[in-house]
Amino acid sequence: QVQLVESGGGLVQAGGSLRLSCTASGRTFSNYNMGWFRQAPGKEREFVATISGSGGSIVYAEAVKGRFTISRGNAKNTVYLQMNSLKPEDTAVYYCAARGRIGAKGRHEYDYWGQGTQVTVAS
Repeated sequence: QVQLVESGGGLVQAGGSLRLSCTASGRTFSNYNMGWFRQAPGKEREFVATISGSGGSIVYAEAVKGRFTISRGNAKNTVYLQMNSLKPEDTAVYYCAARGRIGAKGRHEYDYWGQGTQVTVAS
């Protein structure tokens, strides 16, 4: 069983930045491909970014490419999502997910989920 805890959400003005963190329990974190998803009110949970266990393979959703950066620190069992140039449409609950296949974009492809952290971007 893997437990994931997200942090770093909050309220920010459009154009601002936030960095989300997701810390995992367990001793095999470096074996897990990790992903970030988000869910806005009334919408389906959507893919944001994913990173392989080694960090060598990264995929972004088109909507965030060039603005968001996913990274990981395996020594700290943590995956990060640096979000720059935030837009009101980025407002959502952001979730991290663990143990999907490399490059996985489907939420059903991940085995473990965090509880989510709210990101609100004011216009």
